[in-house]
Amino acid sequence: MITEQLEKKYAELELQLHPECKKLLEQWEEKKKAYSGDTFAFTVRDKTIQLPFTYKSLSGTRIKKVYLPRYHDWGDILKWQLQENVPGEFPYTAGVFPLKREGEDPTRMFAGEGGPERTNKRFHYVSLDQPAHRLSTAFDSVTLYGEDPDYRPDIYGKIGNSGVSIATVDDAKKLYSGFDLCNPKTSVSMTINGPAPIILAFFMNAVIDQECEKYIRENGLEAEVEKRKAQIGDLPQYNGALPQGNNGLGLMLLGLSGSDVLPREIYEKIKASALSTVRGTVQADILKEDQAQNTCIFSTEFALKMMGDVQEYFIRHNVRNFYSVSISGYHIAEAGANPITQLAFTLANGFTYVEYYLSRGMKIDDFAPNLSFFFSNGMDPEYSVIGRVARRIWAKAMKYKYKGNERSQKLKYHIQTSGRSLHAQEIDFNDIRTTLQALYAIYDNCNSLHTNAYDEAITTPTEESVRRAMAIQLIINRELGTAKNENPNQGSFLIEELTDLVEEAVLMEFRRITERGGVLGAMERMYQRNKIQEESLYYEHLKHTGELPIVGVNTFLSKNGSPTVVPGEVIRSTTEEKEYQIAALNAFKKRHAAKSVATLARLQEVAVNNGNLFEELMETVKHCSLGQITHALYEVGGQYRRNM
Repeated sequence: MITEQLEKKYAELELQLHPECKKLLEQWEEKKKAYSGDTFAFTVRDKTIQLPFTYKSLSGTRIKKVYLPRYHDWGDILKWQLQENVPGEFPYTAGVFPLKREGEDPTRMFAGEGGPERTNKRFHYVSLDQPAHRLSTAFDSVTLYGEDPDYRPDIYGKIGNSGVSIATVDDAKKLYSGFDLCNPKTSVSMTINGPAPIILAFFMNAVIDQECEKYIRENGLEAEVEKRKAQIGDLPQYNGALPQGNNGLGLMLLGLSGSDVLPREIYEKIKASALSTVRGTVQADILKEDQAQNTCIFSTEFALKMMGDVQEYFIRHNVRNFYSVSISGYHIAEAGANPITQLAFTLANGFTYVEYYLSRGMKIDDFAPNLSFFFSNGMDPEYSVIGRVARRIWAKAMKYKYKGNERSQKLKYHIQTSGRSLHAQEIDFNDIRTTLQALYAIYDNCNSLHTNAYDEAITTPTEESVRRAMAIQLIINRELGTAKNENPNQGSFLIEELTDLVEEAVLMEFRRITERGGVLGAMERMYQRNKIQEESLYYEHLKHTGELPIVGVNTFLSKNGSPTVVPGEVIRSTTEEKEYQIAALNAFKKRHAAKSVATLARLQEVAVNNGNLFEELMETVKHCSLGQITHALYEVGGQYRRNM
């Protein structure tokens, strides 16, 4: 009798259980079994991947890559799966992939100085003997503001300083020469925002022309290309000797496009294949520029229109492995925001792009997988869970509000150690801070990581300091035993509490932004800028009073008072490099003088008729420089003016 009553009550309660919750409970034993073996199999894009699942320490201890909780209570098991779950399963709190990619560390190294040749040499230096090439590009302020190298006093001194000078598609070809840009183990990130669509068009043409070059060599067409080059004459060259590791790939078609030397149908076929294969990211986040970094050049409305055009082009041409925007919190943090504000503003910007793209008729699953994120990692406790909270909030919004599929639900992000936490006093201590921040990031299952060099507080990093910065990541990933496990944060009372607290704080900030008319409405009132400035002032106040201890800066000073370190070497572009960039630009303009005027007029016509500007830019950049295109677009799209 009692048994029957219990069974009846069980059946009644079971009916009240949500089908999804019931499914999670029923599959728990099966999940435990899947995570108990020496190998683990999972599926990515209809392809089954099987990887080793255990690591054996020097002492013989068998360490698994992922551990499950030892819960027995159904409530605990269900809550854990709904809020945490294993890496690669909704809500992706622990990570968006079941296991990390084999043979590819999350290391991404940042470089940019002088002309394209000098930065190309630095890229090959930091990538030498690495199994994967993950390049991240810094551009000089002339490029960031969409201008060409010039003798103008406000431009000349900035050419090639604190970033690489890129003004034409030929510069882009030289910059990435020697790297197979369609190799699945090559990935390129470009830190550019205002003129991002133009620089992206340079890059995509460089990718396509590399593939054309391969086709030319495979089919023995070199003689025909040389004949065409002889007809044109005076084509650009790589300035200087090729560095170690550069095999010259990408340099054959300097001064030419693959469309100039190959039949149209063959060129279009190569183009389609290249676009669907290339991996990388362009930052192109115009909202955070207005809020924090200030390299806006076009009116906000026109800049958003071009971002939408890029994404529409990506959908139309099946660009699946390249991120059309890197929604960035790093610059918000560097401007002074605390980690909660950084995360809240960044995610709010991301949802604003989602709403804008949907308003243009794009489908969520067509564009959400092309969105990526970029965060800063400092020393505060909240940084230890920034990835966990971001993934959880994004996944739930994509699934429940936007009805996105699994790919759309997965928030992938690059993270960089905090530049703001590097100090000009006791600069050797900066590596210690960077190591701890890198550990935060790796334990939080970041998808990509850049570690800053210790001397960045006083100069552009040297080869020696960049090598040390790379070593920090390599030592954690390859030597540190606990880093062999891929969910080390799960099960920590502190981490779980911090995750819940930060998630709640971010959602509260969303409400404050909504009350001000959403992200764009809040920007009109300068809400984000004011909040960032207030938080920056608070940090600086605590630092100066000593309430916030910073070792070697306001406490534990050396016997001589830990003075600011003056750099022995300050890396700057040389006069020769500046002159070479200006001469190369003028030669480019002279070669294309017959076509540039008509090409720019056609671009402006597309803008006036609300056509897809990126589709046209892919052709425009073959004949026009960055500055020419920027100024032509000012006439139809308007220049940026800050709202005061």
